[in-house]
Amino acid sequence: MKLNFQDIQRLDKYYRTNLITKISGLRTPFLIGSVNEEGKSNLAIFNSVVHVGANPPCLGFIMRPLTVRRDTYDNIITGRHFTINQVHGDIVPSAHSTSAKFPSEISEFGECGFTESYIDAFPVPYVAESHIKIGMSYLEEHHITINDTKMIIGQIEHIVLPEGSIDEQGNIDHTKLGTSVVAGLDHYHTVNDLCKLDYAKYTKKT
Repeated sequence: MKLNFQDIQRLDKYYRTNLITKISGLRTPFLIGSVNEEGKSNLAIFNSVVHVGANPPCLGFIMRPLTVRRDTYDNIITGRHFTINQVHGDIVPSAHSTSAKFPSEISEFGECGFTESYIDAFPVPYVAESHIKIGMSYLEEHHITINDTKMIIGQIEHIVLPEGSIDEQGNIDHTKLGTSVVAGLDHYHTVNDLCKLDYAKYTKKT
């Protein structure tokens, strides 16, 4: 099969969405927790969390256009804090269910079977069932004009991990922790170790 831009644009909308969201491969889903001004918690699954930088430690994620109500965005902008929580195999169905359009007054934590966990006075709850929990403070956002989305960037304030899940070099054993990956919006997979390679260096051939 070979498709050019015009061919892609002519595809059925559902088919095109599946194709384009899956063609970039597997991504790691995370549950992003936030609270509104009244203290009501919110939880939503995102598959666009990315590393932005290690110094300062920053992560980012893509927020879809604000043409409809986006509780996660509103809560982050007003509260300036959020949490990023790992999705492992045991909680995939519950995590996926947070993508439903719940009313603002309903917390996805309780509705989808998750436990709010407040750690070290951080103002936003973590997902108790997640093995990896990251506390974030909002730093900045960048408007992506081509499709009216936003890149939200935050600074890592806390990391909570099980004992023994990080080696002496700072590597996290995602296989041991059961971290899941997702293709597109709905096709979940498990991860397995393939190999660990040395840092690549160019050596001039003689």
